Amino acid sequence: MLHSPQRATRFYLQTMSCSPTSIHIRDNVMTIAIQPSDVAAVDREKSRARKAALGSFVGAVVDWYDFLLYGIIAAIVFNTEFFPKVSPAMGTLAAFGTFGVGFLFRPLGGFVFGHYGDRLGRKRMLVLTVMMMGLSTAMIGLLPTFATVGWWAPVLLIALRAIQGFAVGGEWGGAALMAVESAPGKKKAFYSSGVQVGYGVGLVLATGIVSILSQTMDDATFKTWGWRIPFVFSVVLVLIGLWVRSSMEESQEFVKKVIEKGQKTRRLPIFEALRQHPKAFLLIIALRLAELFTMYIVTAFALSYSTTNLGMPRQFFLNIGLLVGALSIVTIPCFAMLADRFGRRRIYMIGALVGMLSAIPFFVALDARSTVWIVIFSVMLANIAHDMVVSVQQPMFTELFGTEYRYSGAGVGYQVASVVGGGFTPFIAVALVSFAGGSWHPVAAYLAIGCLISVVVAGGMKRT
Repeated sequence: MLHSPQRATRFYLQTMSCSPTSIHIRDNVMTIAIQPSDVAAVDREKSRARKAALGSFVGAVVDWYDFLLYGIIAAIVFNTEFFPKVSPAMGTLAAFGTFGVGFLFRPLGGFVFGHYGDRLGRKRMLVLTVMMMGLSTAMIGLLPTFATVGWWAPVLLIALRAIQGFAVGGEWGGAALMAVESAPGKKKAFYSSGVQVGYGVGLVLATGIVSILSQTMDDATFKTWGWRIPFVFSVVLVLIGLWVRSSMEESQEFVKKVIEKGQKTRRLPIFEALRQHPKAFLLIIALRLAELFTMYIVTAFALSYSTTNLGMPRQFFLNIGLLVGALSIVTIPCFAMLADRFGRRRIYMIGALVGMLSAIPFFVALDARSTVWIVIFSVMLANIAHDMVVSVQQPMFTELFGTEYRYSGAGVGYQVASVVGGGFTPFIAVALVSFAGGSWHPVAAYLAIGCLISVVVAGGMKRT
């Protein structure tokens, strides 16, 4: 119990990292003296947290722009320009298959970058991921097509997609840790939400640039050389990302626990993470199903299905991608603030439940070609369901592991989930529709079951 105003005030200031030199009450007026060095320390902590949040956000924009751009172009260009010798359906499957290759290499990237991030620090790895991601993306924009070099074209495309996947595999873990470990104690979800807001901005940039080019060029011109422009543009984003991330300071939690205290770092941190927290990896995979199914079915599969099977205009779904990406810039930090106040599990469960309940209505609207309802349920899936769950993932997942092996544990767990639940989701969805004779019902069930699994697992979790 705090029996006096002085003690209560002193306790409050100590929780805010300030040490009052004296507290006096005279004529019901309280006077507090605080050492200037303490005020400066608090200011430095706030500045460090803001820089970490900004660096994580900007780098995430670069990496997700590059990664998502590939999915958009794969849906509308790569099937004809890199796989022209097969049927249209098989060409689409092959294009989405190369999209999935990037996901296969994400766990490897999470392992390698996580290993060195746990031993050498987070900042160095984050600079490297941005550089590698941007350069591989720019090189995709310079690739010759099948008409020029034959089967070497898809081989080179797959190789560069693998590098993309390797780089983005190390991105989330480092960016999430940098933001979470630098954030104030009760605002970790909000400060780290920039990692996921970067996804929304990257989606807006990628979809927006492709949309503008599609509207200003005829289809033949766009498929000949117009699609290359957004890939080469990645160089500009890389330079911005490198400049911002170079100004970040190393995570202070990592510095204090691993470097200053000489805390022992295992030769292979991932093995220590597996030994100490084996269930955490399964938790992350199950929790991410709602996020991955909702986003990739709305942004990648629906674009292909609506144009190929339903004959709807491509521009309509590109505009939906723009809309949900723009809305997520607002919805994700708002949901993160709610999570900091009301609890992460609660927000996660509500989001996954919305995804489950919206699955069938979304496909009913799609099959009816009802543009208004398609937009409404796209927002329900992408901006309510998806954004609610991703808004809390950074602190929720990283705090499952200890500091000395957190980059490896959270990073690899997150990226393995990307393979299991995300990488081949468009491919599986296309295959389900083909096997069902063009029916969307198996895909709707696939989406709903994934969200249900996330609801159940989130409900059974302990507080982090």
